[in-house]
Amino acid sequence: MAGHSKWSKIKRGKAVEDAKRGAIFTKHGNAIAVAAKAGEDPDMNFSLRLAIDRAKADNMPAANIQRSIDRGAGKLGGEQIQEVLYEGYGPGGAAILVEAATDNVNRTFPEVRTAFSKHGGNIAEKGAVAFQFDQKGEIRVKGTGEEVMMQAIEAGAEDVNEEDDQSVIYTNQKEFAKVRDKLKELGAEITEAQLTYLPQNTITIDDQATAGKIGRLMDALDELDDVTETYTNFEFAEGITP
Repeated sequence: MAGHSKWSKIKRGKAVEDAKRGAIFTKHGNAIAVAAKAGEDPDMNFSLRLAIDRAKADNMPAANIQRSIDRGAGKLGGEQIQEVLYEGYGPGGAAILVEAATDNVNRTFPEVRTAFSKHGGNIAEKGAVAFQFDQKGEIRVKGTGEEVMMQAIEAGAEDVNEEDDQSVIYTNQKEFAKVRDKLKELGAEITEAQLTYLPQNTITIDDQATAGKIGRLMDALDELDDVTETYTNFEFAEGITP
């Protein structure tokens, strides 16, 4: 299975990832609101609990968290937040998927399109890029080694990779919730669980100038308040940095 495709796992560090605290809270608030649409009780809604935990880790105030839950549950009126997926190509032919959570697509789409056009890319029509990716469940658990591997196999995982002191477990999209719940039953300590996009094939960027252009495009997308995640099909050759 292809390696992890999130730009947040490739990029140059936390300082670039979220330069402003307000932007961090906006992203967390959108993620919480989207998760809360499936239920506002974090004890019953695992995705919501994880979104809340990530927000708390960045010191998001409890009042902001509750307001985001209420927003997702439709208690505050106004436009409902929705998830949208944009597709595009970057320099060097890099395929890029952009997930966003927004209450106004008439604001979000032009912002995403402008980020692509300003940095040597172009936004594509629906389906033109997404077919190059597979949507999978991704579950991160603490620990590595044979015990975690056996738990993952018993739970029905498709693949397991080790990253530092964590194991990254991939599942079929339709089996995601079942595998996640089984891992919990088996005592695995889950730190993150979500659907993700993995590229079927990757391209290697071996030109420093192209890598710089891609880095600037990806950072521009990541800095948009409505963008929650970006996925790519490229990797950098040894010695090449964005």
